[in-house]
Amino acid sequence: MQVPDGLIERLTSWRRVVVVGHVTPDADCLGAMFAAAAGFAEEGRRDVRLLLPEGSVSRKLAFMVEQARSAGADARALAEADGILVVDTAKLDRCNVGPSIPDRWADGRDLVNIDHHASNTRFGRVNWVEPQAGSSSELIHRLLRDGERPESPLMCSLLYAGIITDTAGFTLPTTGVETLRTAAELVAGGADVADITRRLYRSRSESEFQLLQSVYANTRLAADGRIAYSTAGHEEITRTGCGPADIDDQVSVPRSLGGVRIAMLLTEGIRGKTRINFRGEAGTRVLELAEALGGGGHAESAGAILDMPLEQAVPLVLARATEYLNHPLHGQKP
Repeated sequence: MQVPDGLIERLTSWRRVVVVGHVTPDADCLGAMFAAAAGFAEEGRRDVRLLLPEGSVSRKLAFMVEQARSAGADARALAEADGILVVDTAKLDRCNVGPSIPDRWADGRDLVNIDHHASNTRFGRVNWVEPQAGSSSELIHRLLRDGERPESPLMCSLLYAGIITDTAGFTLPTTGVETLRTAAELVAGGADVADITRRLYRSRSESEFQLLQSVYANTRLAADGRIAYSTAGHEEITRTGCGPADIDDQVSVPRSLGGVRIAMLLTEGIRGKTRINFRGEAGTRVLELAEALGGGGHAESAGAILDMPLEQAVPLVLARATEYLNHPLHGQKP
């Protein structure tokens, strides 16, 4: 992975900067945002702010926001920015800008796009997209290292959180030598591995636990056991006290079943909209399946959102996934 020529100089030339991530930001998105903001902020010389609309971060990851204590951006800060850095986001319309930002906020702007999604549409003036990278946090670490920007122990911890979650604990095919080397460098830099893993994996709230119980109870098999899926309806989600931001890694429940080629989690966090998380196992690609439904992501980890309630989405997606899996050209490594 090579930082594009001129990228560091471009970022350092900006004096007013806004950093943006994707909707429902995960740990990788947040870690990359916070570390980039801290790394390129210079006291008295550069104003770096994060656009992170209220209510868009899950309670599970709220600790990252609290620890980072980064300055927030609003519509005015975005309009006055010299440049915009978008991280971990495959499409411009997936940016987490919130309802108060004008629709054409990116028009004519100096925008840098740093990402690792295979479905990235290269919407920036400068695009650094590395689909083989295990996380966007890896790219930000390389950017800071090559730019000779110091990484504090806190920055190392936040980047480590991004890497460990986006690689599912270093278990996915994207976990290569560079990923493990980056993680080691972050630990050497002061990443608090024990605290990060406790907060990510052993700090579930009662509400989140109740939602997880529903996901377990609703898990089903299809296509002769090659597809495992689960659901969570709007009432099931809201009854626990959870919201759309709290739904993400529960797809690991259907994914944990043996013999599964495609795992899916279908949830109606917002009434009338169904979000689908796809995961592929045994080399099964799911990116094309997600793209056919208007989504995107990685080869074996992707998602989509359908403008229909859960009861309509489930039979549609299940039929599409079964047809996709039965096609002789699908479900194979490239």
